[in-house]
Amino acid sequence: MRVAIVSVPAERKPPCDYVSALAKGVESMGHRVEIINAYTDDGRRLPAFDYIIVAAEQTSLFGGRLPDMLGQVLRGPSSLSGKKSAAFLKKTYPFTGRALANLMRVMEREGMFVNWSEVLLSVPHAEELGKRILS
Repeated sequence: MRVAIVSVPAERKPPCDYVSALAKGVESMGHRVEIINAYTDDGRRLPAFDYIIVAAEQTSLFGGRLPDMLGQVLRGPSSLSGKKSAAFLKKTYPFTGRALANLMRVMEREGMFVNWSEVLLSVPHAEELGKRILS
């Protein structure tokens, strides 16, 4: 299965170690994984993937705000309607539950079917989730 991991860090930087660990876990189950950085890629290739994982970071302490690039990268493709997906949020601030709900809301607004969501607590936790998500 072709899997895209959309990395949406809080600021413009390369994908973090959590995203790499998540990709490693998914690859260990025999899937082909490609990491897409929301700041450098436009997301036009997303409809070609069988499964889309969005790994984001919260941008503020309160309110569950997410990077503006999240909406832009998901709106770029022609259609993500009905695409199976997962939402992951890196644990950085308190109130991550609100930010995770906001992440799922943005994904569902684009027509994606979110069948897995969780807060990434550590690098080993991210890798373990990667092994379980598509099994």
